[in-house]
Amino acid sequence: MLPSAQSLLTELRRALAFAPDAVVAAVLFGTAIIVAWIIHAITGRVLLRLASEGHPLARQIVLATWRLTRLALMLFALIVTLPTAPLAEATRAMLSKIFVVGTVILVGWAVIEMVNVLASLYLQRFEGENDRQARKRVTQVGILKGAVITLLILTTAGAALMTFDSVHQFGISLFASAGVAGLVVGLAARPVLSNMIAGMQIAITQPISLNDIVIVEGEWGRIDEITGTYVVVLTWDLRRLVVPLTYFIEKPFQNWSRSATNLLGAVVFYADYSVPVDRVRAKVEEIAKASPRWDGKVANLQVTDAGTDAIELRAVASAANAGDAWDLRCELREKLIAFLQSEYPGALPKRRQQAVVDSVAERPQHGIGLHRLQDS
Repeated sequence: MLPSAQSLLTELRRALAFAPDAVVAAVLFGTAIIVAWIIHAITGRVLLRLASEGHPLARQIVLATWRLTRLALMLFALIVTLPTAPLAEATRAMLSKIFVVGTVILVGWAVIEMVNVLASLYLQRFEGENDRQARKRVTQVGILKGAVITLLILTTAGAALMTFDSVHQFGISLFASAGVAGLVVGLAARPVLSNMIAGMQIAITQPISLNDIVIVEGEWGRIDEITGTYVVVLTWDLRRLVVPLTYFIEKPFQNWSRSATNLLGAVVFYADYSVPVDRVRAKVEEIAKASPRWDGKVANLQVTDAGTDAIELRAVASAANAGDAWDLRCELREKLIAFLQSEYPGALPKRRQQAVVDSVAERPQHGIGLHRLQDS
């Protein structure tokens, strides 16, 4: 195939012998690009048609690498055309170097696309699932994919730069002065390396996963995104808190859905000693059973403290997740207050005062004094 292609290019060059060399080279390269584009379009359509008949994996690979394969075919056509084009040796050497760099970049791009395709295929089995195992796998694959792609980008960039002689000399000089240069590079790369290592630790140990409910820096929110360097926490008021990956390795934080999403919502309120605790406990169960946010597991009321003026009551009810637990707590609080106001207004908290008035000197006819208990 290559000899026939080069022979055709030679014939085209002979046909354009009357034109300047620059024009001939431009026509040859342009023709090679157009032919490569047409071949890719035809081949790609055929492959898509074949892959659509019961081969979803092949179809996904073709779609993911569509632009990549088109650029690769065009680059290959330019490389085949280069020996035939009438160019000066300096120009030919420069284009050859550019084509080598382009080939390295395309190879790195191809490997990155394959990593994306494999990760996407693996995660397809967890689509629509929101349990702990599914979120764990999605988080692990996302972090590991980001780390692998970062390494591939760095490797590709390094391989492309190493094709230049000046970079070789620069690398030799760096090794020769590795003392100071190594220290500077190490200090400069420390944040990147620490976040990369933290990402690997998070992927393996799973202190957080996507959609976990966490409290970070006093902010309640949900893990919305995990990248190779930072985590985005979506707070309850729709703000986005950006936290470095190293934070979740080096500092304590609360994870409300680490092993399960079920939570207990607690409501603390105060009432007078005259409050009928059993009746309030029954009301808590009634409110919980009527609420769609209750998961049907826990609903109870306890007296948790007794002060001089009031008793402390704690109502607890369980919910399937943190969002439902919050809403259920608010519902319990509102309805219990309304219940006490309407059914037992005398059981609302009171502040008691005892006033002693000694009126022996002022009113001897009333005896030794007057003792009065006031409620306010």
